[in-house]
Amino acid sequence: MEYKLTFKSYNDALKKNRLLGLKCKACGAITIPPKMVCRQCTSLDMNIIELSGKGEIVTFTTVNVAAEGRQGEVPYTIVMVKLDEGPWLMGNLIDIDPATATMEELIGRKVKMGNKIFPGDKYSAGESARPLFSFDKTCELVGYPPYSEKTEECK
Repeated sequence: MEYKLTFKSYNDALKKNRLLGLKCKACGAITIPPKMVCRQCTSLDMNIIELSGKGEIVTFTTVNVAAEGRQGEVPYTIVMVKLDEGPWLMGNLIDIDPATATMEELIGRKVKMGNKIFPGDKYSAGESARPLFSFDKTCELVGYPPYSEKTEECK
C-alpha cells in the first residue's frame, strides 16, 4: 500500500501556505494531517484536496515549559482549530500575548492559517513546516468582546 498523500508532500505544501488533506470517497470525511486510511471509516479510497486553512478556535493551551529545542519560544499558545471544512487542526497562535490568553478572548475566534518552518532536532528527519494561526481580520466580531454580530463575510 502507498500513501495517497505523503507527509513530505503535505509538508512541502504547508511551506507554500497550502493546506492539503484527504477526502474519503466512501463517507466524505476529511482527514488531516495525512493518514493511510480515512479517519472516519478506514477506507483507502481518498482524494487529495486543498483546504482553506480558515476556521475557529475550539480550545487552546499555553506552553510555559518547552520541548527540547524550543526553549527560546516560551511562552507560546497552541490552538485546536475546527476548520471550515470540518476537521480539527492544531497549530501555534500568533497575535496574542500567551501570558494573558483567556477562554473568553479565544474560544470561537476566527483564524486563518499560515506556517512557520521549524528546524529539525535529534528526533526528527529535519526541518518541517507547522500550521501557524492568526486572527482572521475579515471575521472580527463587531464590539468584540462581548460578541455581538459577525461581519457580513463571516455569516
